[in-house]
Amino acid sequence: MRSNRVFHAVDSHTEGMPTRVVTGGIGVVPGATMFDRRRYFMEHLDHIRRFLMNEPRGHAAMSGAILQPPTRPDADYGVLFIETSGCLPMCGHGTIGVATVLVETGMVEVTEPVTVIRLDTPAGLVVAEVRVDDGAARSVTLRNVPSFALGLDRTLKLAGWGDIPYDLAFGGNFYAIVELDHLGIPFDRAHKNRIMDAGLAIMAAVNEQDRPVHPGNPEISGCHHVYLAAPGSDARHSRHAMVIHPGMFDRSPCGTGTSARMAQLHARGVLPLHTDFDNESFIGTHFTGRLVEQGELGGLTTVTPTITGRAWITGTAQYHHDPDDPFPEGFEL
Repeated sequence: MRSNRVFHAVDSHTEGMPTRVVTGGIGVVPGATMFDRRRYFMEHLDHIRRFLMNEPRGHAAMSGAILQPPTRPDADYGVLFIETSGCLPMCGHGTIGVATVLVETGMVEVTEPVTVIRLDTPAGLVVAEVRVDDGAARSVTLRNVPSFALGLDRTLKLAGWGDIPYDLAFGGNFYAIVELDHLGIPFDRAHKNRIMDAGLAIMAAVNEQDRPVHPGNPEISGCHHVYLAAPGSDARHSRHAMVIHPGMFDRSPCGTGTSARMAQLHARGVLPLHTDFDNESFIGTHFTGRLVEQGELGGLTTVTPTITGRAWITGTAQYHHDPDDPFPEGFEL
């Protein structure tokens, strides 16, 4: 076996969505902060993301996280979040996967019944509380970055659908939130192609007509996620299909999407602080969310969410780069 580069990883899934946690083979990415490291990675090391996420080593819905030394003294690890769409500022299901891997591989000191892990992410400090029983991670509750509704009751002009009402919210990434009833598409996996086409059309329209920009960091901009809410969804229990650029569904309930959804519901006055919210994915898995604090950013009201879910380790691997491999950065269909 010939190889001029080897990457070490622990694979997991969070409520159905994969997280390939890269534990070695990359080295320290340059940068004074994790946001700086994200920028450097995107500009100079994105071939590593494509190598690990794209086929044939990954797949169209692949997601991962790269462990790094933290850039701040109050964090245990730094994390860069990668997926087929690019390098995200924050990823909720990925954070749950990372915390589970750190506990179950012994990469952090484990205490029962709760192990607290502080993660330095490009979006800010994220604290994960891992419920541990007999050495196993039973669930993870993460305290996400401040989330907010950027706009309510906005309207898109969407070819083939006409004027579509939507809300825009941030939970670590930006989300357009649309009721499926407005599109006339059933919430049914038998109609997944129609749902996907609609979600991608909405995404493109938002970025063309109403591109969002984070008030605290203009480098966080654009909409790459569309939350399509099923009929009957409310502030207690919401079902949804999450369409992600460039064309995949989130299998998990989506941690940053759950945060954005709660921020939207709070802005509408229907989800108060300290109230459980059940967010259900397209495949029927669940996250429990809760808003625990209110704040302010750039004139906007923010809410700090917690998200509880579970991840499972599925394997460990070494990914080798053969210099004669015809797909050194994978491929996309």
